[in-house]
Parts: sequence; structure tokens; C-alpha cells
Amino acid sequence: MNRLHAYIPGRSGWFWLTLFVVTWALSHYSWDLYKGLDARWIIKYPAAYLLKAETAISQFMQWLVEDATFGLFTFREFTRFIAWLIELPYDFMRDLLIDGFSVGLGNQAVEIAPSLSWIAVIVTLTAMAHYARDWKLAALVGGCFLYLAVFGQWQSAMVTLASVLIAVPIGSVGGLLLGILAYRMPAFEAMLRPILDLMQTVPVFAYLVPILFLFGFGPVAALVATIIYAMPPMVRVTIVALHGVPSEIRDVGVMVGCTKRQMMWKVIVPSAAPTLMVGVNQVIMLTLNMVIIASMIGAGGLGFDVLSALRRLDIGGGIEAGLAIVVMAIALDRLSQAFASRTADTHPVDPDRNVVARHPWLATVLLVAICTYLLSGILPGVQSYPDAATISTGSIWSDLMGYINVHFFDTFEAVKTVFLTYLLLPIKRFFTGIPWAWGIIAMTLIGWRMGGIRLALLTGAMTALIAAVGLWDKAMITVYLCGVSVLIASAIGIPLGIFAAQNDTTNRVVGSFIDTLQTLPSFVYLIPVVMLFRVGDFSAMIAVVLYAMAPAVRYAAHGIRNIDPQLIEAGLVSGCTPRQVLWRIKLPMAVPELLLGLNQTIMLALSMLVITALVGTRDLGQEVYIALTKANSGQGIVAGLAVAFIAIIADRTLSAAANRVRKNMGLER
Repeated sequence: MNRLHAYIPGRSGWFWLTLFVVTWALSHYSWDLYKGLDARWIIKYPAAYLLKAETAISQFMQWLVEDATFGLFTFREFTRFIAWLIELPYDFMRDLLIDGFSVGLGNQAVEIAPSLSWIAVIVTLTAMAHYARDWKLAALVGGCFLYLAVFGQWQSAMVTLASVLIAVPIGSVGGLLLGILAYRMPAFEAMLRPILDLMQTVPVFAYLVPILFLFGFGPVAALVATIIYAMPPMVRVTIVALHGVPSEIRDVGVMVGCTKRQMMWKVIVPSAAPTLMVGVNQVIMLTLNMVIIASMIGAGGLGFDVLSALRRLDIGGGIEAGLAIVVMAIALDRLSQAFASRTADTHPVDPDRNVVARHPWLATVLLVAICTYLLSGILPGVQSYPDAATISTGSIWSDLMGYINVHFFDTFEAVKTVFLTYLLLPIKRFFTGIPWAWGIIAMTLIGWRMGGIRLALLTGAMTALIAAVGLWDKAMITVYLCGVSVLIASAIGIPLGIFAAQNDTTNRVVGSFIDTLQTLPSFVYLIPVVMLFRVGDFSAMIAVVLYAMAPAVRYAAHGIRNIDPQLIEAGLVSGCTPRQVLWRIKLPMAVPELLLGLNQTIMLALSMLVITALVGTRDLGQEVYIALTKANSGQGIVAGLAVAFIAIIADRTLSAAANRVRKNMGLER
């Protein structure tokens, strides 16, 4: 069996060694070259040749808002119409869940009906969970929302839930329709794929800048940003699901005489429903992930609570609100998964029974809603959870963090100093010293070595565009932070995944840990990290490592588990020790999955790096954040595209590497 390095794609020792040595030498001596040759262009892209993309985009956005017209209406009127269409159901949902229904009489608003009580909401969600699966899920969902009430997060949670209940249907239906159109028209699918790639690699902050400019500040603008952010996975899942419907099912539709419309909506879409529900689940999770970031432009709810706590460095309040989002995410995730796997005969209904007997949960929900409405005037605690009965854990978290700071401050500072001195700063000096011209050449060579001329042109062009818009220095800081974070995340995650794949108990423990990391909203990582390590690159690195570690663990475990048992058996029969089986059989065979895990780790790291601009990083994320605070659409879009270019370069290069590994191993032709 060949050793692990035999499967590394494009391994030509002299090529990689020469590339590294030249890059290191130019990085180390770039300032000396600049001073010796009096050539500033070596370290900084010439200002005379900079692309004025930021100005052009800002002018275009201003033209859209102020002058663009479609004849019968202007672009501003078009965006206001979209906002109105979204605002109507959103206002209704807020009235139903939290504000109550009222009418305006003169200068006063008179309430005509209260919102649903907290008891009615919990019973409704519990009923949905039981309908979707069983009592176990019903208890979990009901318990999660009871937690929100007991721990004082109900008001904010209902604001967030109202946003989710509007964004998810719009994102799901919109993604479904686009996916169907792409399924029917291959040319449209080919045009749509690069757009989806771009949408999923542009950092979330970058969405907010043009949305804020076009739709203003408020919950509707936040909903628009959330829908745009959450829709791409639904489109991709729809395309895959429709193509995955067996041909036999289509043949049945043809035999019974279905029209194209009937074939799509009565045969293909129902057959693909379980897979489509996976897309809905992804929309729900991305929507919840977006609520915190969208709170920066007026979303409110739990996201606003987390953001406010972060700004105040209120560790207790931030963790409380963050845990509330986690609890809601768990409940909605399990509920959507249950509906995805539910079959029509899960709960058979006898048609001869009366309406109440056929639909007991619906009757129960209506009865509880009516009873709580009638009792709310007598017992206020029935309508709104009593403040006196709420429990707060904020002080516990704050005290715990304070205790850690007092007793372990010197230890944390020593660890931070070691990492900064021997890892972060040397790597930062290396990347920030790379001349932009050599960076373009090096990335072109890497693209050519990994994927041929097409990938070389793509990586070279995107690297050149980053330099040409004047963001080379910021981009190199982003690459340095991403590189160090991914290195550490992989160094921790890959061994964990390998260990978990070979031990059931470890698999359960590690799986629970990774599930927790993936459900925590991204901002929540920043609060304890900042409290322990203050602001700076080290704090950003810790937050990114925690956020981006999950794919490294999951893909490593998946790769080890999926190895053909006959290969392992052959190794044992030939006398290999367990260590030799791991290093000479399992790891080489798992290299493609490890590379895909590395790819996903980089994607998550880049998305988190934009958020870590709040803790003092000086990278492209800071450019996007500054653009958001100034409502500078040009600056935000250009910086966001620069991050997207880095993500696309990493994605295409690692995907090409994984494909070459598979071919070298005979897994693909």
C-alpha cells in the first residue's frame, strides 16, 4: 500500500519547494527591494491603475434609487412595493404572536383582540410536533418553547419567530420555483449556478449594505436580506431532488396522460417531497443564523439582544439570548426534519368519525386559544408569562466569567502571547509581505498545477481583481487569519473525527459537541472569547476555530467510516498493526473526504472572519463592517466580492485536488 503522500495531487517536490522558497524570499525582502529599487509598486498596487469599482457601484446604486424607471413606475416604487408585500404578512404575524390586533381611532390605537397567549403558542407547536412524529418530539418542542418563557426570552423569541415564519415560506417557495425553472431549462440552470456560488460565498454582512441602501432601516429590510441569504440551498436541493426522481415514476405519469403541468405538480414534486423538505430545513437554519446579523439593520428579537449584549460586553445577557436562539433552532430543526420524514399513514384517520375525533389536536389548539383568551382578562399570567416567575441565568454566566478572569488571567495571557509570538505574527508577516504581482503569478501557477489552464485563468483573474481594487493588504490579512484558523481547526478536528469513527462512545460524545457548535449563532462565540482574551487577532482566531471546526470532524469521520472493509481486512491479514492500518490504508483512502472537509472548513472560516471585524481585526471583514455603518454600498459590495473571490479560489482549487486524488486512487475516471 502506498504511503499517504503518494496520493497528494500534483506532488512534484521541486515545484512546491521552489514556489515556497521564492514566495518566502520575496515576502521577506519585499521592503528591501522597494527601498533599493525605489519601486513602490512592488509592495503597493499603483494608484493610477486602480479600478474605480467602488465609485462605479455607488453611483449605480444611487442611480437605481433616484433615477431608474421602468416606465409606469420607478425602481424606488418597485422596492417599496416588495417591502409592502412582505410587511403585510409580517405585521399580521407579529400581531398574532406578540403585539395583538388593534385599529386606529383618531390619534389612538384601540386593541380589538390580544395576541395568542404563550400557552396557546406552546400547545400549537406541541400539536404540530405530535402530528409530525410522536409524543417524544412533542415533549422536546414544547419543552424548548417553555424554556423561552421561563427564562424571560419570550417577547424577543416571538419577534424572531415572526421573522422566521415569514422568511421561511418565501425563501422555500421562491427557491422551489427557481429550482423547477432550472430543472426545465438547462440553459437557465447553467446561468444560475455561478450566481448561486457567488451568493453562498459572499459574506452575510455584504448582503446588508445594498439592502440597507435600497430598502432602508427596519425589519422589512432585514427580512429581505434573510430571504436572499437563505434561498440558495433551497434552489440547489430542488434541482437535485427533481433530477433524482426515478424514471419509472415519470413513465407512470406519461402513461396516465398527465400534461406537463400535472406531471410537475402531481407526480415529480410530490415524489421529491422528502428531499425538498431537507431544503426547507436548511432554509430554517440559515434564517435563524441570519437573525443576529440582520438585527444590525432593524430585525429586532433575539438577534438584537445578542448584538446589544456584545456591544455592552454583557456576557450573561449575550449567552442567555444566544442559548434562546439555540433552543429555538433545535425545536424548529427537529420539527422540520419530522415533517420531511413523515408519511401519509403515520396517523391514519377514520372518515366515519366526527370532525373533533378526526382532528383532536386541532380541536385542542382551538379550545386552548379560546379559553386563554377568555381567562386573560381575569388572570394576566395566562396571556403573558408572569415576570415574577421568570428565571435568569445571566448573573451566573457573568460570575463564572469573572471568576475565570480573576484566577486564570495570567495563564490566558501567557497562552495568547505564545500564539502571537510564535505562530500568528510570523505567518502574518509572511502573507502581508507577499508582493501583489508575485501573488497573482503564484496563484495562477497553483491553479494550473491543480486543475489546468481553466482553473489557472480563474485563480489568476480573481487574484488580480483583488489587487486592482486596492484591497491586497486587507486580503492578505484575511488569508493569514483564515489560514491559521483552518490549520488549527483541522489539527483538532481531523484527529477527533478519526477517533470518533473508530469508537461508538467517542462518536456520540463528539457528535453532541459538534451539534452544539453548529447550532450556536456565530455572534455568541465572540462574547466569551472577548471577555477572556480581549480584542485582536487571537480572539478572532479562537472564535473562527470553534465555528469552523465541525466540517473537519464530520468529513474525517465520514471518510474513515466509508472505507471498504475488505481493504482493512486485507491489511490485517497481511500483518499490519492497527497503527499501520490507519496510516497506510485508512488515511490514504480518506484523503478525498479530508480535502472536502478542508474546503468546507475554509468556507465557514471566511464567513466567520467577516463577523470577527467586531473584535478588532483589520481585514476585509472590517471593510464590509465599515461600509455597513456608513451605508456605503460600493465599498461593501467590493469588499464582499473580494471575500467571495478568496472563497471561490479555495473551493475550486481544493475541489480540483480532491478530484485528482480520486482519479489517482482509481475511484473516478
